[in-house]
Amino acid sequence: MSVPVGSVRRMDYAEVIARESARAADALAAAPPGRRVPSCPDWDSMDLAYHLGEVQDFWGNLVARAPAGPDALDETVRRPDGELVPFLRTRTVALLDALAAHHPQDACWSWSASGGTVGWVYRRQAHEALVHRIDAEQTAGLPVTEAAPDLAADGVDELLGVMLSGLPPWARFTPDGQRVRVRATDAGREWVVAFGRFSGTSPKTGTAYDDPCAELVGGAPWEGDDEDVAATVSGTAWALELWLWGRSPGDALLREGDPAVAERLRATIVESTQ
Repeated sequence: MSVPVGSVRRMDYAEVIARESARAADALAAAPPGRRVPSCPDWDSMDLAYHLGEVQDFWGNLVARAPAGPDALDETVRRPDGELVPFLRTRTVALLDALAAHHPQDACWSWSASGGTVGWVYRRQAHEALVHRIDAEQTAGLPVTEAAPDLAADGVDELLGVMLSGLPPWARFTPDGQRVRVRATDAGREWVVAFGRFSGTSPKTGTAYDDPCAELVGGAPWEGDDEDVAATVSGTAWALELWLWGRSPGDALLREGDPAVAERLRATIVESTQ
């Protein structure tokens, strides 16, 4: 299913989910028992298999009952370790079947202010599978398969625009004046992220917030250096994807300007994706 999401180019997210999930399962099947996941050292290979399978189980069940929310969904029971890779494979099939039964514009619950449709789930689950396929290959000691530039750039866009950004309507973003540019040199794309704080009181819980955050405030094909930024991080879309998700130290990237600002971006992403 090719799903248009905002200004993102049409992409076969169903094919990405199928391919990357299969690669993850194959790598985890080959991983030595008990091998730790480099990016998540509290997990071993079977914890990773369970996590990806659990996520796909949740979203498959949620889409199947859309537009109802997740309140009535049962918790995914963890199988014995020897059953987790086959479990992951079955959950991928079930997720894809549920997605295929809906139009991308059908309403579907989401935790994100940018969500609310089945198309959003397609994209989120494609990049969930991609990132955890990286984890699986690193855990198994296999070469990490590089994603195509358009998919990697879409991953950067999704990370910065969905996982990092997107405040609820009752919240206020107050920038502190510091910005960072992220530039994908092989995809002709760039993104500008502003740091600041979000504040407000949730009408649902009554909880008041005043916390640091970051928001995507600019993103377009390469248009020059007219943004007021404190730092720029440049590289291939794939190198950016790996670094932003904490799957590589980013040695292949070019950092210009204040290095502390680039590290602030990584630290804010870690906080936002816990």
